[in-house]
Amino acid sequence: MKTLTTAQRQYLKGLAHSRQPVVMIGNHGLTPAVLKEIECALTAHELIKIKAASDEAATRRAWMEEICTATQAAAVQLIGKTLVVFRPAPKAVIVLPA
Repeated sequence: MKTLTTAQRQYLKGLAHSRQPVVMIGNHGLTPAVLKEIECALTAHELIKIKAASDEAATRRAWMEEICTATQAAAVQLIGKTLVVFRPAPKAVIVLPA
């Protein structure tokens, strides 16, 4: 799991604000198929929002950690039922502040 500076996290939160969730974690939880979709979305977009169906905050936090570990992404934000993660592409589109 990658770590971000406070400035980088704030910058990515601003970019993510207007984006819509591209993946949804449904009633079956974080399945291998959902992880594969997250992987594809990160490859295509770098910064994505994920909608989680669980009402349990602890479950959503655990999913965020598992997603970041499995995809080598950085956790940007967990707000309500929305998870925001970032992983730079080989040819980065989003340039982070130093």
